[in-house]
Amino acid sequence: MIAAVAALMAAQAAFAADGQLIDGVYGEAATASKIRMARVGVTKDWNPNWSWFDSGNTHLTGYWDASAGYWQGRQYKNVPGDKQHIVDIGFTPVFRFENKNKLGFYAEIGIGAHLMSETYNNNDDRLSTAFQFGDHIGVGYVFNKNWEVAVKMQHFSNGSIKKPNSGVDYGVVKLAYRF
Repeated sequence: MIAAVAALMAAQAAFAADGQLIDGVYGEAATASKIRMARVGVTKDWNPNWSWFDSGNTHLTGYWDASAGYWQGRQYKNVPGDKQHIVDIGFTPVFRFENKNKLGFYAEIGIGAHLMSETYNNNDDRLSTAFQFGDHIGVGYVFNKNWEVAVKMQHFSNGSIKKPNSGVDYGVVKLAYRF
């Protein structure tokens, strides 16, 4: 609870820094064994004065990510052809190592909280809680300060809060537009 309040206070301070509520929008498509996912989201850059490891033309900075996703399992309860439909809402702070001019290649890593509409039970994989941690690592390319593409590996797990917790790993493709 304290961590949630601290995150909200930090987000409010970041949003107030430039008066703009969001800095970008994106869509993602992902796939894993017997499951597909589509996700949309909005991002908000951290305060531009918050950067680390400034070295010439690069630095480490970050952004807040709020998302909504749809999962379609294609082997619900391990029965071929049975479907499971899950809605996922997430909030993730993301660290990004990028060029200071925000062009070219970047690398990022993030871990956040996700709430699912039901517990996941698909293709021998089970997540026994609706609350999940979603972490990712990715690389991308920004074309003209507006459009970017990325590939990511994402992992969902409840951190062994409750068993079973086999985890779910996705390969993700992202297309984003920054304002």
